[in-house]
Amino acid sequence: MNILAPSILAADFKNLGKQLSEIAENGAEYVHIDVMDGLFVPSISFGMPVIKSIRPASDKVFDVHLMIEEPIRYIKEFKESGADIITIHYEACKDVRATLQAIKDAGLKTGLSIKPKTDVTVVKEFLPLCDMNLLMSVEPGFGGQKFIDGSLERAAQLKAIIDESGLPVDLEIDGGITLDNVSDVLAAGVNVIVAGSAVFKEPAGNTEKFMKILNSRP
Repeated sequence: MNILAPSILAADFKNLGKQLSEIAENGAEYVHIDVMDGLFVPSISFGMPVIKSIRPASDKVFDVHLMIEEPIRYIKEFKESGADIITIHYEACKDVRATLQAIKDAGLKTGLSIKPKTDVTVVKEFLPLCDMNLLMSVEPGFGGQKFIDGSLERAAQLKAIIDESGLPVDLEIDGGITLDNVSDVLAAGVNVIVAGSAVFKEPAGNTEKFMKILNSRP
């Protein structure tokens, strides 16, 4: 199943409730929420209070992407704020396995993300603890960046690793996704699409346009 996860990092926060309703009405199943700490990445974004405040406005899956150092410290708090999936970065954890296990122990789905220069094979040993892998196709920390050349090949490599494991792990991609390249991304084996600027900063109806492409593929 192909899933659209609009990233609210690009949303209009004074109209966020309305925009959450619009993307849901047009078929988006996930809401992608980027949490940045100014340490692991240079930017600072929203945190637990914002997630908690918008949770009543949406019944969709809250796909919370933690771009923070040692996220194991805050699993309980993000669960209480309304996260359904917590994705951590391989590069941000001293003990990746313990962090993924803590998310599972909290009753949430787990995601493991890697940056563009990280070897895709590092995820292999952690796949039994993962519900999803997130491949960054831009350097994490800022919205609106251009899709990095070579990301399609990396996605196909990671998809092959997942398939070889025989485990039901979703493959998500985040960064520079547009209506022009999403078909190529799906063809590389990705099934969860994060799009921010291409959904929220373009003319109305882009969620519906994305969903038409996603639904046209198995």
